[in-house]
Amino acid sequence: MAEDLVGRRIGKYELSERIGRGGMAEVYKAYHAALDRYVALKVLHPFLGEDPEFKDRFEREARNVAQLRQPNIVQVYDFEHDESRDLYYMVMEYIDGPTLRTYLMQKRFREEEIDIDEALRITRSVAHALDYAHQRGMIHRDIKPANIMIDYDGRVVLTDFGIARIVSGPHMTASGSMVGTPTYMSPEQGLGQAGDHRSDIYSLGVVLFQLVTGTVPYNADTPIAVVLKHVNDPLPPPNSLNPSIPEGVERIIYRALAKSPDERFQDVQEMLSALNDLSAAARLSIPQHGELPAATAETAISSSTVVGQDAPRPWTKSSRASQTQVEGRRRGCLTWLLVLILAAGALAAGVYLSYTGLLLQYLPFVPDPAQVPAHESTLSMLAGPLAGVAAHIF
Repeated sequence: MAEDLVGRRIGKYELSERIGRGGMAEVYKAYHAALDRYVALKVLHPFLGEDPEFKDRFEREARNVAQLRQPNIVQVYDFEHDESRDLYYMVMEYIDGPTLRTYLMQKRFREEEIDIDEALRITRSVAHALDYAHQRGMIHRDIKPANIMIDYDGRVVLTDFGIARIVSGPHMTASGSMVGTPTYMSPEQGLGQAGDHRSDIYSLGVVLFQLVTGTVPYNADTPIAVVLKHVNDPLPPPNSLNPSIPEGVERIIYRALAKSPDERFQDVQEMLSALNDLSAAARLSIPQHGELPAATAETAISSSTVVGQDAPRPWTKSSRASQTQVEGRRRGCLTWLLVLILAAGALAAGVYLSYTGLLLQYLPFVPDPAQVPAHESTLSMLAGPLAGVAAHIF
């Protein structure tokens, strides 16, 4: 067990609290009084120094990592060796926020799920970090939620670049320890191979699988059993765990998690392109400012009409134009109907007057005058609704 250094001073830094612990290092929040800022100190465990090549490897990898300047990669400020305690440590940017591992645990505790958009945003951020590093010859080799942090502004930051190389000397190989984490390890790493940038793509695919399904693809009682599943077992269909996963997301997962590196995305740029295409397609299908795209709005209106829904529907310029055309056709039909009704009324009146004239000419008597107002009243009753219809139309 490593010594607890809380309250101690290492070099220029006062260690205030331990914020992380792993098999190779412990991380402390520390204060630099001269610069008046907090930093994160990653203190490597003393047993690593038993490797005679460790010092050279530590200095070389720490120097390489310190040259990385990218918003989604934690910034390394310095690296030192405390001779009084024989401790090697790296001074890094302090991220005020949880690891993705902690964030997922908090979500699970609250019985909440990460939505697809957030899962893709996190994946894209890590992919940008990897793309930047890979172009500079740096491979991470241990992508997992514990090495991804989210600050309180929502920025996603990848940590622990170079650590896998620093701790992967002959001493670690002789001890039988594996560099990396079996749950997120590529098949070739599990078989003892060094792997390349496509191993990082596989591990990122496992993280994406976990984000959208809530679980990792392979679980077992022992680390070696997990490794063997990565090597031999087919990937569980993501949509069997979450039926709402879009087909495009599932295709990206299957390709990233191909057993053979040659069947995966061949670089992170290719994976990023697929992720960006997916996001662009999603944006086109998402309502903007309460409106649907024209085709979607018309489809929605047609579908609602078929099933008899009367709920209000979103309006677009296209739907307004369509509605205007419908109103015009309706007005025209009603106009012709009114003309026909008026013509029928005029014909009926003419027949009636003709009939009355014949009676007066040929019959020896005339109708009871009391009946005439009754007929006139009937015509008046007909004229009233006709005038109302005309007023409604025009």
